[in-house]
Formats: sequence, structure tokens, C-alpha cells
Amino acid sequence: MTDRGNPDSVERLQEALLIARAEAAEAVADAALARATASDLAARNALLELQNAQMRRALYGQRAERGRLIVDQLELDYEELEASASEDEALGASVAVGTTVAAFTRTRPSRKPLPAHLPRERVVIAAAVSCPCCGSDRLSKLGEDVTETLEVIPRQWKVIQTVRERFACRACEAVTQPPAPFHATPRGLFGPSFLAMILFEKFGTHQPLNRQRDRYAREGVELSLSTLADQVGACAAVLRPLHLLIEAHVLAAERLHGDDTTVPVLARTKTDVGRLWTYVRDDRPFAGPAPPAALFRYSRDRRAEHPVGHLAGYGGILQADAYAGYNALVRADRLPVPLTRALCWAHARRKFFELADVASQLKRRKDAPVISPIAAEAVRRIDAVFDAERTVTGRPGAERLAMRQEIAAPLVADLEQWLRSQRAALARHNPVAGAIDYMLKDWTAFTRFLTDGRICLTNNAAERALRGIALGRKAWLFAGSDRGGERAAFMYTLIATAKLNDIDPQAWLADVLAHIADTRQHQLPELLPWNWPQPVALLNAA
Repeated sequence: MTDRGNPDSVERLQEALLIARAEAAEAVADAALARATASDLAARNALLELQNAQMRRALYGQRAERGRLIVDQLELDYEELEASASEDEALGASVAVGTTVAAFTRTRPSRKPLPAHLPRERVVIAAAVSCPCCGSDRLSKLGEDVTETLEVIPRQWKVIQTVRERFACRACEAVTQPPAPFHATPRGLFGPSFLAMILFEKFGTHQPLNRQRDRYAREGVELSLSTLADQVGACAAVLRPLHLLIEAHVLAAERLHGDDTTVPVLARTKTDVGRLWTYVRDDRPFAGPAPPAALFRYSRDRRAEHPVGHLAGYGGILQADAYAGYNALVRADRLPVPLTRALCWAHARRKFFELADVASQLKRRKDAPVISPIAAEAVRRIDAVFDAERTVTGRPGAERLAMRQEIAAPLVADLEQWLRSQRAALARHNPVAGAIDYMLKDWTAFTRFLTDGRICLTNNAAERALRGIALGRKAWLFAGSDRGGERAAFMYTLIATAKLNDIDPQAWLADVLAHIADTRQHQLPELLPWNWPQPVALLNAA
């Protein structure tokens, strides 16, 4: 017989059930604690790896072309692990309630103060009017504790009504009315801030107009695609004087960085491969006083006639890769004068690096990678030249030249002798021979930096200017036409120049569109990015 009806037995079962539930809760809390601890350790490890990669990059520069990509990937990994650790911490705290297991609390660095220029809104929690201990109302304030929380106000839309009153004179019956204000676009349908946002999102963050239209519609503002496109075209016409000033400034440089990248262009039943060219003026490496600027051009193909046309009146130094289309620019019979050509050591190093890098070979080859000791030694010797060049960055041209002659020139001479001796022992079709020939066939252009302090060792300034276009290609897929490619190059010139001068492109475009219509011709240079007031001054004024 069983004793199910026995009250003592029921109580024992209930007690056992409670104990089992408590033990299960303890086990769940322990598991959550272990999971939160493991997630925190993984996030800490990812942070240390990221900081290590960043410090190596800062100390030793781009020792590998994959350096920037490695840092970006580590940042993505750290982002995911940090979010997982915070999530596990919150879940662990919730399941630890009612148990003897202590909730896991992550160690976080001290929080930086929130930006001082942001407006503050005080929300005062009302204190008690009487003492909760004795009930007395004789209270005196000792101080206050303030907790600051960063908050954002969603985008607000408004319509500005500009009213112009008319008056009639009772004496002479004349009617007077103030003139209409200037607007950046005809009829003043959109304000300058909204126009700047459309332009920057399309060309700066690579958001096509149809995506902008859909987002505005979700916010309650219905705008047609044709209306937005009309405004883009009108703004391009308004901003053309500034583009001409930037173009003149770039082409007046003593030295230019030149490069190009592909851009898909919509064609009948397919897309063609167009080109965006950039010419960057950046005199900061040799302590030049001129502000930096970038000029973009568009072409349907990569024929040599395009860079020849872009630089028709230019007669300075061109830093670029070994693209044969630049050859016509350096011919002795070129008018007005032949350009001085300086080749990029980063391009030359990359050819050796690809033959000495295991990871890159595994991506291209199905069989086992073959690491060339000659290529690895070439990378080491070229890196020594780069190390010497870092010591002269930012110094005046004459000082750069003197230090190069003392430090870099012996390294380059040894490199040339070593390359020629290695090339003599290699077969004609050896991949390393091709990398060596790339340098030796135009050794004078590669070593021109040893005779002119204005020349840089690499063409990275132009490649940095094109980086945003490479990222944007995946967003906007293709340019709609040749005219669209030209308009994109036009806007990239303005936006890239603003970024080179550490100016917020959208804020600058908004201010320019607000004032360019009533700015006199001789005052237009005041609207250029390097003459525009810094954002900090604007924030203080606000």
C-alpha cells in the first residue's frame, strides 16, 4: 500500500519539489554566470587583439596591404563579441534573482564625459516635502546628484513660410513690397539644409534617391523621385563656380597624385565599365602651405586621351602607377612642357608581397602555395626604404631631400644592385622576374624622390580619395548615364575636398547653398572649404 493520502508524504514531496526547483535555478544561474564570464573574456581578448593590431599599424605603418583590412575585420569581430557579452551579462543578472549565485558584472573603463557643446535639458525629480524619518518639513538642500544621459531627437520636418507684405501709399498710390530672398534652386521649394542632405546622402554615403524617397515617405513626407532628381541637377548648376575654383587650385599644384578606378555605367541590355579619375593636391607631406584638394573626372573608358585631356595645361610632377596612358604626358615634345613622372613604391612592393604572402596565394591557387624567398627579401628591403621615408614626412622639401640623400639613398642603391643580380639568375617567365622588371624598366621614375623633396614615396593620397567610390559601388550598383557619371565626379570633387580639409561636407554644403546666390563673384573664394569657418566656431556661436 502507498501513503499518497498521507499529509506528511505530500509535504515531503512538495519540499523535494521546491529543493529541486531551487537547485535547477542555481544550475541555470551558474550556467548563465559561466556564459557571461566566457563572453566577457572573449570580448576582452578581441579588444586586446584589435588594440595590438592598431598599435602595430601606428608604429610600423602598412607593413602589409591587408593591414587596414585586418584592423577592420578585428573591429567587426570585437563589435559582435562586445554585444554578446553585454547580452549574456543582462541575462545572467535576470536569472540570478532569487538564487545564491552572484550576478556577473563586467569591468568597464571609466566613461568619458558627454560633449560639452551639446544643449542640456534638466529633468528634476521632486524631493519629499517632509522628512520621511520624523515628518518634519524643515528641510534644507545639501546639494544634488546629476546623471547625464545622451539622447537624440528624431529628424523633425518643418515648412518655413517667407512672408512679404505689400503696402500701398495713400498719398501717391504706389505699391511697395520687399524683394524675394535668393534661393539656391528655382522657386525655393527646399531649404539649403535639406538640399545638402540629399546631395551628401547620394554622393557621400552612397544612398540612391529612390532609397531616400522611401525613407522620407515613411517619415510622412511624400516626394517624387523626379522632384529629388530635379533638385540634384539644380544644385550641381549652382555649385559649379566653386567646382571651377577647386579645379584651378588643384591644377596649380607643383605635384599631383593621379589614379583611377572602375565604375559601372548603365548601357543598353548591360552595363559598361567606365572610369573615375582623381587628381589630388596635397602639399602637407613636404610642409607646403596650400590647402589640400581633390579633382575628379569621368570617362566612358580608359583610353590615354582622357588623362591627356584632364592635364592639358599642367606642367608639374605627376605621381601615379605605371599605366601606359600617362606616357604621352612625359614625352619631350609635349606642350607646354613634359610632366615629371614619379612612380609609386607601394605598387611595386605589392607585386613582391603577393608572391611572399601565404594567405593571398591560397585565395588564388588551388595547389600548395609557393613562397619565394627572393620576393620576401625584396619586401624586407623595400620596407627599410619605407621606414626611412617615415622620418621625413611633414618636413620642408629641402630638409626631406637632405635626409633622403643621407638615409634612403644608400638603401635604394643597395636594392638596385641586389635586384639586378637576382634578375640575372631568374628565368624569363618567373613571376619574381616580372615583379623585378616592373621596377627596373623605369628605375629613374621610381628613384626620382631622391632628387626632389616634394615627391612622395607612394601614390596613396589618390588611392585614399578613391576608396569611398569602391565602397559605394555596392550601394548604387551603376551610374545611370555618362552625364550621371560626370555629375558624380563633380560632387565627389566637392565632398572629397571638404574631407581633406577636415570639414563636415554636409554642413559646408548647407552653408554654401544658403549664401552662394547672394555672394558676389570676387567673394566666392570665401566659400571654399579651406576658407570656411571651423565647425567648433559654429557650434560655439549656436
